[in-house]
Amino acid sequence: MKNIKKIVSVIIVAIMLMSAFSVFAFAEEATTEAAASGDSAGFAKGMGLLAAAIVTSLAGIGGGIAIASGAPAAIAANAENPKTFGKSIIFVALGESIILFGFVVSILILQKV
Repeated sequence: MKNIKKIVSVIIVAIMLMSAFSVFAFAEEATTEAAASGDSAGFAKGMGLLAAAIVTSLAGIGGGIAIASGAPAAIAANAENPKTFGKSIIFVALGESIILFGFVVSILILQKV
């Protein structure tokens, strides 16, 4: 049970960190291009991209922790009593919604940049 919890959390955190690092790379490229052209808005754009990356990674870590603790408990509850399937899925979906909210916030930040 603990191995499943660790594997799920590692996979989710790895996916979110890969997306955050891709935003970091894009932020570095945008800041370098702005500095080369002498544009002072490049710093603001870079900070906006950095904020989007931080939001995405922290939402992924939080959601991974929530799913990693909720999913094994839901599986155990469902194994004992199959009638609890609907209730247990709700708790797992709440953990996933944290990740989705992080994506929505980062998309909103990227639209303003």
